[in-house]
Amino acid sequence: MKKITATSLILLMISLFLQQTLSKEILGDAAERNVKQEKEQAHEVHCSRERSRAAWNIIEEYLMPFVERENYQISTKCRLHPDNDLFRNQEQHKIQVDTNDWKCGYCKKSFHAEKYLDQHFDSRHYNLLNVSEGKCLADLCGALHCDFVMNSKSPKTKCKPAAVAKNRHLCESLADTCFPPNQGRSASRLHELFLRQFCNAHTCSGKKKHFPEGRKKETSVIYLAMSILTLMLLPLFYLVVYLYQREMRQGTQELRRIARVGRKTKPS
Repeated sequence: MKKITATSLILLMISLFLQQTLSKEILGDAAERNVKQEKEQAHEVHCSRERSRAAWNIIEEYLMPFVERENYQISTKCRLHPDNDLFRNQEQHKIQVDTNDWKCGYCKKSFHAEKYLDQHFDSRHYNLLNVSEGKCLADLCGALHCDFVMNSKSPKTKCKPAAVAKNRHLCESLADTCFPPNQGRSASRLHELFLRQFCNAHTCSGKKKHFPEGRKKETSVIYLAMSILTLMLLPLFYLVVYLYQREMRQGTQELRRIARVGRKTKPS
């Protein structure tokens, strides 16, 4: 009986020890998971970087040339203002050295593609994002036709009147806020331009005309190279023409001298 009691006691102690050890491991794993989840939640940004970039590119190409021509200053209250783009600061710290060579402007680390630099920003420089004010340019994609620009080659989808009406309302709200017609002639002209350029295309009737006012004209690389080459070769061309004409004049003078000498030696 004593042996059985002692054995039972030993087994009980072992069981208690294992239970304590297992509970500690479970609690430790749970704590580790909670910390990990907290970090993941802290780094989670409910704003699409890709769509925000598309929205900003549309603003730069299809709106800003007209704003600059009017010498108009967009208010910070306007959601199209650069300060209201959550990723603007990070986007400005992208350095494209070559086609497959991107560099972080903060820490100078290099990457083979832009998407890897985006991931680097999300993980290493998340603290530079001001997420408290909820500035997400991607939220304006419906008004700015981001899907049309990003998926211009995709098949047409069926027009949804409710979605179109919502996007048109957002678009007109941007026009009113960013370019109040009562703020002067420039604001009034830009207000009308914004409606034509972005808002009028939000309709299910008739043919959609996206960005009818055009876009920013970019200087062609080939055209620029040809212009530089022409400027370099033009002086050389004039030099060749000058030397040719001088040789022709000298040749004509020699012929004249020979002709004169021939006439003098001719017997009378």
